[in-house]
Amino acid sequence: MVKLNEFIEQWQEDESGIRKAFIQILKYLQNLNNITLDFKARPKITYSLRPKHNNQENRALFAMIDVIDDDPEARWLSICFYGDMISDPDEAGDLIPDGLLGDDGHCFDIYEYNAEEIEYIITRLDEAYKAAQKSS
Repeated sequence: MVKLNEFIEQWQEDESGIRKAFIQILKYLQNLNNITLDFKARPKITYSLRPKHNNQENRALFAMIDVIDDDPEARWLSICFYGDMISDPDEAGDLIPDGLLGDDGHCFDIYEYNAEEIEYIITRLDEAYKAAQKSS
C-alpha cells in the first residue's frame, strides 16, 4: 500500500501545477489541531486524502481531497465537502446529491494551479474544519 509521503515523492512535477496545489492543501491541513489524516491509495483511480476532526463521531471526514489518477500524466484534484459544512459564495463548486459517502456533497475540481482557487478551497477547508469541531 502506498503511503502519503511515498506518493508525493514519486509524483513528478507537472506543467499544470496540480502537485503544487495538493502540497499546499496538505500543508494547510497538517497545521490544523486535533485532526487525523487518512490516505487511501487506489493507483490509476484516485489517491484520497481524508481529514477528520477528533470531535467528529457521525462522519468519517470533513473533506475529501482526491487526486484523480485515471491518467497519471494529467492528474487533477476533486475536493469535496458535506454541503451543510461550507458556503460557496462564488458558486464555484458543484452540488453532488448523495455524492459524499451517501450525503449531499459540494465538489470543486481543479485542473491547473491557480493561487486564487487554492485560497478559495483553503477557506472552504477552514469552514469545514470549524464545523467539524462543533459536530458530533
